[in-house]
Amino acid sequence: MSDQTLQRWKLTIEYCGTDYYGWQRQEAVPSIQQAIEEAIPEFSGQVLRIHAAGRTDAGVHARGQVAHVDFAPFKKPMEGFEIAKAINAFLRPQPISIVSAEPVAGAGEEDEFHARYSATNKLYHYRIINRRALLGLDQGRAWHFKRPLGADAMHEAAQILVGQHDFSTFRDAQCQANSPIKTLDRLDVTTHEYDAQGGTEILIAAEGRSFLHHQVRNMVGTLVLVGEGKWSVQDFKAALEAKDRTKGGVTAPADGLYLMRVDY
Repeated sequence: MSDQTLQRWKLTIEYCGTDYYGWQRQEAVPSIQQAIEEAIPEFSGQVLRIHAAGRTDAGVHARGQVAHVDFAPFKKPMEGFEIAKAINAFLRPQPISIVSAEPVAGAGEEDEFHARYSATNKLYHYRIINRRALLGLDQGRAWHFKRPLGADAMHEAAQILVGQHDFSTFRDAQCQANSPIKTLDRLDVTTHEYDAQGGTEILIAAEGRSFLHHQVRNMVGTLVLVGEGKWSVQDFKAALEAKDRTKGGVTAPADGLYLMRVDY
């Protein structure tokens, strides 16, 4: 079938990644990509591959993941909200939702849209719930940290990472990126009241065009050392300058990470 007969659609997707082995389709384990690709033929009769802005790891969540898919003409024209509704009908009861679908330029067209290669910016949030009591509603959706954390010190240290740096200290050993050099446009640490008993939510917002594998989780795990008072801000700076993963902190759990938005 000629590409000229296909219509490319941009899908904005929300999901809870707790019970999935990440975005990417894999053998014998559930993934977000597989769930959506299996829902699409149920309403359209078309077996298609979808392409995402980025692969989220096992257990990671999304409020604004973006993917694209090329549909052949439907028997009758469909609007974006109808396509989203149709896919969602066959995703139930899984915690995955197509929030919106919109037509975009496809292969061979001027200004071709590609979910991954057209992206100019990504925003991630990382949630830490700082209280002694176990989590009820947010179990599996945030890092539960019982010991007190100093968010102001974490924010001060985080500013060291803003800008262009060699992020080898925060790079996973299995990372396939060609270079450890990335530009981080924003890394803010803020606090919010979580409950009426003194529980606090610490929110870390990381924004940039692209990230290394586990970069956000490794930055968070290292910032926590500062928050606990185990490291000074200068210790944190020295870890960045070491360009050595063994000089950084732990990899924060996947539970707390959310892909919030992808810009184009």
